[in-house]
Amino acid sequence: MRSQRRIWTTAAVATAAVTGVLVFQGVTGGSDPDGDGKSGADAKSAPVEADVYRTPLTTSEDGSSAALPQRSTEPFSLLGVTWTDPAAQVTGRIEARTRSAATGTWTGWLPLDTEIDGRTEAGRTGVRGTTEPRWVGPSNGVEVRVTAGNGVKAGLPAGLRLDTVDPGGSTTPLAAEPAAFAAEPAAFAVEETETPSDDPSPGDETPSGTPTEEPGEETAEPSPTPTPTVESPSPTPPSPTPSRTTASPKPPSASPTPSPSTTPPLPPGPPSTAPRPPIVSRADWKADESISKEAPDYLDRVKAVFVHHTAQTNSYSCADSAAIVRGLHTYHVKSNGWKDLGYNFVVDKCGTIFEGRKGGADRAVLGAHTYGFNRDTTGIAVIGMHTDTKAASAATTSVARIAAWKLGQYKGDPAGTVMLTAGAAGGNFFGTKFAAGKEYPFQQISGHRDGFNTQCPGGSLYGQLPAVRSLAGGSVTGLTIASVTGASASGSTYYTKSNVTVGWKTTTPASFVRSYELLVGGQPVATVKGNVTSASAALPVGRHSVQVRATHQSGKTTTSAAATVVAEKTPPAFTTKPALTLRTGTVKADAVPLTLRWKATDAAALKEVRLTAPVAKTYGPTTGSASHTAKPGKATAWKMTAYDHAGNTAAASVTGSPVILQESAAKKTGKWTTKSSKSYLGGKSLSSSAKKASLTWTFTGRSASWVVSRAATSGQAYVYVDGKKVATVDLKSSATKYRDAIWTTSWASSGKHTVKIVVVGTKGRPAITTDGLVYLR
Repeated sequence: MRSQRRIWTTAAVATAAVTGVLVFQGVTGGSDPDGDGKSGADAKSAPVEADVYRTPLTTSEDGSSAALPQRSTEPFSLLGVTWTDPAAQVTGRIEARTRSAATGTWTGWLPLDTEIDGRTEAGRTGVRGTTEPRWVGPSNGVEVRVTAGNGVKAGLPAGLRLDTVDPGGSTTPLAAEPAAFAAEPAAFAVEETETPSDDPSPGDETPSGTPTEEPGEETAEPSPTPTPTVESPSPTPPSPTPSRTTASPKPPSASPTPSPSTTPPLPPGPPSTAPRPPIVSRADWKADESISKEAPDYLDRVKAVFVHHTAQTNSYSCADSAAIVRGLHTYHVKSNGWKDLGYNFVVDKCGTIFEGRKGGADRAVLGAHTYGFNRDTTGIAVIGMHTDTKAASAATTSVARIAAWKLGQYKGDPAGTVMLTAGAAGGNFFGTKFAAGKEYPFQQISGHRDGFNTQCPGGSLYGQLPAVRSLAGGSVTGLTIASVTGASASGSTYYTKSNVTVGWKTTTPASFVRSYELLVGGQPVATVKGNVTSASAALPVGRHSVQVRATHQSGKTTTSAAATVVAEKTPPAFTTKPALTLRTGTVKADAVPLTLRWKATDAAALKEVRLTAPVAKTYGPTTGSASHTAKPGKATAWKMTAYDHAGNTAAASVTGSPVILQESAAKKTGKWTTKSSKSYLGGKSLSSSAKKASLTWTFTGRSASWVVSRAATSGQAYVYVDGKKVATVDLKSSATKYRDAIWTTSWASSGKHTVKIVVVGTKGRPAITTDGLVYLR
């Protein structure tokens, strides 16, 4: 139970005196009378109390290194190293490694970033110098080593102490992270002792060398006396501690309602030109308000936003984000000695925005995030380590949304610049020196390093800030028309009868778009909200220029490239009606080869011609003929529809019936021999080698084809149509062929005709074999 671990310093010292074992205890608040990890009547809405464990580091005699030997601990998920003087710096390395509570394995050495601005709330009683806190996931063992920088005569600062934080609730083990150093340098081989810390408790600290409170920073106010610091734990591992069930690991819900943490209540903040994004309130991430009892300080306005990174890990689960925020809150207050969480907002890699420092998310609350420039600014921290790793797009999108909203409350331009007055002398990462009371230009969305000499927010995230500014205060990018439904495209032009639905896309997230307008001829015909990506319009007959205009939440507009849309209602036409003719090829008892011909045109743009019967085929706008087959002796209707790109149609059809005339139907002259084979039409054919022997067929139709058998020894024949010689046909073929329609002829209309075949008597190969005649009626 949490209340069982709340042991006062006097009790701890007494126990140590009797048993020789030092107690490693937490600083907690409240009680757990039921022993179920819940506090109060409504545990679901109650704050989660975090535990802080403090233990001093042992410094070597020459002051060049310090360490905390490997040991078992109470459960924790976040840690950091602090020291007495907030103005002091550790110029060397601070590293820790931890043991996973889930697997029992130890991490490699993890660096603790020492670039945090420890002077932000200097002047307050108990403010300490600190490293950045590092989230390590559920752990129950720790080891720390510290080394001073080369050539640093003053050595390490006094009062070095490890603070570990258990934020309460179930948390998730981190994925493996790389070790900083594989081997332990000899410089860390300090003698392990159990001497009490000479570091005074936070409530009694009076930091030496603390700078005087500067303009623009928080006024130093007495802080509540915190629980006294306790001594370090025994190196002997304690008995396993039962897992607690204080809070659910389920991620918190985003609430648009700010935390009711301001006393007395204040009216809402000014309206913004940008929409307010969903924000998880302090109540929803279960802030323990009992540790932040001081009233917030308010600014007149927010002129700029400073972006940070925090927690020094990218391997966390977003289900743990609320716990990480609780850990940061506890560390800033209980370890740093600040009045509250330093950042105004915290964003995780999934894009969830958490309310930070209390006072109302919609108010201009004075934070503690950028030394010298806290006044007139808001601090937004992204959970993660972004020195070499870019922040997730969900995170940068949320940073842009919260920055645009806060700046929009005071008519700021997220893509613009502003003059800020330095509240203290200092400098930034780029070598610029600041003089207290003097104005300096800043981007209205800046990185921590722009206002203070720090790596924060990491080179990668800093490189993403131009894109964040563009998202928050630029114009809509990548706007293009993606589709025109209800119309058909021909090249770059769309055709429709009248009604179209225009769809578009953009690279800018919908949350930054105020509205879209559909423009026809430059005039708006429809307006939709920024989360809608299509709109409809009825177009009059004619040629139109269609565009989409997007309005960013900043008020800036972007217009897409134009699409040409032609509205027309004139149907296409068959300038040549469909017609059938017989063609050459192999004739079968159930399939006679023929050709279907047509010509379709359209006043605007013909799209296609579809054959719908007796088979379904689709042909392009320039196609005018196609080869088919038809059953002989059966009238078949060939139905066609022409479509233009606007959807207008025209229909036409033709009916035809192929008829096979056997040899027996012909009038014979000369000598002919009957031949029988399954390969012949009807099983029989006529063959002759007699010069001038002839066969004559008479029929009524509009197309005819002569069917023969062919071989290498086949001869020639003359063809007469209606008494006139029209062709000399050579039947010779290197490959044997049967039922071959070798010659065809057609007429414009159906009529009575004769076709006569006469044997030439070709020298050396006089024989011809005929298999009948096919005509189309």
